[in-house]
Amino acid sequence: MKPGAPGDHAAGKDNRHYGSTTHPSRSRNGRQLMSLAKPYNLNEVITGSRLQGLWRMLTGYRLIYLAAIVSVGLSAVARTGFYFLLAYFIDDVLGQEDVLRRLPWVALGFIGLALVQGVFTFFSGQLSARASEGVTLRLRDYLFDHIQRLPFTYHDNMKTGELIQRCTSDVDALRRFYSEEAIGVGRISLLFLVNWIAILSLNVRLGFLSVMLVPIVLLISLWFFKKISVAYERFQEQDAEVSTTLQENLSGVRVVKAFARQQYEADKFEVENLKKFRLGKRLILMHSLYWPFTDILSGFQMLLGFAVGALMAIEGTLTVGEYLAYAGLVIWIIWPIRNLGRLVIQMSTGLVSFERVLAIMRQEREPLLAGEFTPAGDLRGEVVFDNVSFAYEDAPVLHEISFSAAPGQVVALLGSTGSGKTSLVNLLPRFYDYTAGRILLDGVPLTDYPRAYLRRQIGLVQQEPFLFSRTIRENITYGVTRPVSDEEVAEVARAAAVHDVILSFPDGYDTLVGEKGVTLSGGQKQRITIARTLLKDARILILDDAVSSVDTETEATIHDALNRLMANRTTFMIAHRVQSIMHADLILVMDAGRIVQQGTHATLLSRPGPYRRIYELQARIEEEVAEEIAAVNGGNGDHGPGREASPIYPDGHNGTTREQHV
Repeated sequence: MKPGAPGDHAAGKDNRHYGSTTHPSRSRNGRQLMSLAKPYNLNEVITGSRLQGLWRMLTGYRLIYLAAIVSVGLSAVARTGFYFLLAYFIDDVLGQEDVLRRLPWVALGFIGLALVQGVFTFFSGQLSARASEGVTLRLRDYLFDHIQRLPFTYHDNMKTGELIQRCTSDVDALRRFYSEEAIGVGRISLLFLVNWIAILSLNVRLGFLSVMLVPIVLLISLWFFKKISVAYERFQEQDAEVSTTLQENLSGVRVVKAFARQQYEADKFEVENLKKFRLGKRLILMHSLYWPFTDILSGFQMLLGFAVGALMAIEGTLTVGEYLAYAGLVIWIIWPIRNLGRLVIQMSTGLVSFERVLAIMRQEREPLLAGEFTPAGDLRGEVVFDNVSFAYEDAPVLHEISFSAAPGQVVALLGSTGSGKTSLVNLLPRFYDYTAGRILLDGVPLTDYPRAYLRRQIGLVQQEPFLFSRTIRENITYGVTRPVSDEEVAEVARAAAVHDVILSFPDGYDTLVGEKGVTLSGGQKQRITIARTLLKDARILILDDAVSSVDTETEATIHDALNRLMANRTTFMIAHRVQSIMHADLILVMDAGRIVQQGTHATLLSRPGPYRRIYELQARIEEEVAEEIAAVNGGNGDHGPGREASPIYPDGHNGTTREQHV
């Protein structure tokens, strides 16, 4: 598949028509909105020139947009008619015997022209707003949907703040391009054309004299257009850096406060903000430099026209009425040209934003449904790694991994940070594809399965649980497409040992969870994610160090929930502590992307090697910690199994995780 022809939804093929009622996952309201415009092929948008792409994005709104431009033209004709009526009034009505009889009709003419101008100006604004808002509505929806379908490699390399900035401020710049700048260019062009033709009808010599300096103004505008395009692109890139810095700081505000790094973060933000300020100041300076040049030229052009017209009126070549009409019309030639340059310069911001949006749209989608084999039912869960290697952006990560797991077995992965444990399990749901060897799932190559099917069959419990800013019920049922009863939700919550906690909240399962679940403790969030995975009823589980960030008491509760979750499911468990994986059917000890040992706990403990060293080290540390705690407490008190006494929490909850001790 060539770059720029993004990946596909079904059967590896998707022409990416957008705007139709058949778009996947479209709500009823969304379907009603999108049915206002016919679909268009986004492959054509992203492969043509910028102007072609902008025109194709108007598909479904072109007639509305053209009607807006026609309304602008009719408004311009009405404005021009005002000056001809003025000339008629001065030359043919004033001083005539029947002036009082004609005067009401002239007044009605002025009123009628004003009404026509006002009505068509209103229609132009309404129609252009409808078209521009419709285009940007469709674009925002598409961008959000498209970003959901991009591969992990794209998200790994793209900053969240920059993505948000492109989907908001850049899309808004495109909205302004359609509603203000492009329609403004059409309006100004028609104003110029209509009024210039009107002046030519009055006097050909004045007509050509009135546009003598127009080429110079346009050349200056084009020069500024190029300069401002570059400056605006740099400004937008720095604006994205500021957004990223702000987003990261707000996401990690607890860490910032815990390490008392508020001033450091404020200084860091100030540096990025100052860069944006300087780029913005340069951008404004370039805008402000444009006006003096055009004002001087426009003023000179207008003065020249007035002077020549006055001389012609004195000579009798022009009547007084024609001269006054010319004086009014020439303003609507000079003003459009002056503002045309301004709009051309402002259009550069819309075109830059369009390119930044296109950069996302050109990214190849993850083909979720592409695959040669889709089982009729669920997986059994047999997994075989046969000499598998994996490289990320040409950097080797995993080397010649080989092992097998029977259905229902527990495979534990032990190793230091960066040893490749998470990279290995990320191959199973095809977040990334291996680069050598093969992985068999129930005897079928993993790459033959559609990604969407694999991810329905695999449940993931991460080290850092993520909850959406929705109700607890919505978080538990997230990802389950079938109807789910309240009894099912309560059943999985009980199995995850979180049902009683949920009922203790005033709104129970309808309690709104704060951003990222901040209203819940770490253990509560983890148990809710376990309940979510239980409800999914996946055949393969991935537990990515799911208990490393909780205290000992909560760890015991979560382990009970995990044991229920792992029953009859093939499970891959990442851990740092031997005690967590002693009962696994197969333990893989990893280092630098390789399996250096594998076997059961008893087998590995009987052999010299890294596993036994880790076990002995952790056992010695835990023994020393227990002795220190006993010494501090004078050796008094039986705190029960798994609950260590503490000088701070005498009930056995020592406020730290066992991982922190180790």
